[in-house]
Amino acid sequence: MTASEPAAPPLRRRGERMRRAVLAAAVDLLSTQGLTGATVGAVARAAGVHETSVYRRWGTRENLILDALTTELDSALPVPDTGRVRDDLLGFFSSLARLLGTAQGRALLRLSVEHDATLEDRRGPYWSERLDRAVVMVRRGVERGELAADTDPGLLIEAVSGPLFVRVLLSGAELDDALVRGLVDLALRGALPRPE
Repeated sequence: MTASEPAAPPLRRRGERMRRAVLAAAVDLLSTQGLTGATVGAVARAAGVHETSVYRRWGTRENLILDALTTELDSALPVPDTGRVRDDLLGFFSSLARLLGTAQGRALLRLSVEHDATLEDRRGPYWSERLDRAVVMVRRGVERGELAADTDPGLLIEAVSGPLFVRVLLSGAELDDALVRGLVDLALRGALPRPE
């Protein structure tokens, strides 16, 4: 499109079709242009909807980005049930490491720790819900006798996820399968049943 060509009129999308188009456009822009390129105007243009429709549905850019990223990441982070706690944790945290290695994953993590007042109320529940989803793997391991009965599921999940988050936020060091295996094995050694 040249400067003399008129912009294409926004499509008449409503409801779930509009939501899916906007969220997909937001994820695409985050992947290609990062947080700074994912403005409400740019997302609306890419989705073919009116900017006012985006504001009416999400209220703020931060809410839009958080919804886009959580929707995308939640669908890509299933909780495995292989019958073995180590395999479940390796599968889950390998997926998490791959996601955190993407522009979307890094953007979500950074966005979730920013001190923007609009995210204060949502930041806690977002990570609490993800940790709650993951602790079921540890609880199953306790029930099967693979882990000590007094294992703290939340603490074990945090022991593995924390170093992954630190690498993304602070050091920029690589997230790979060897790291995930090492973290899972280290955390599990501390939770193994102890001889009487």
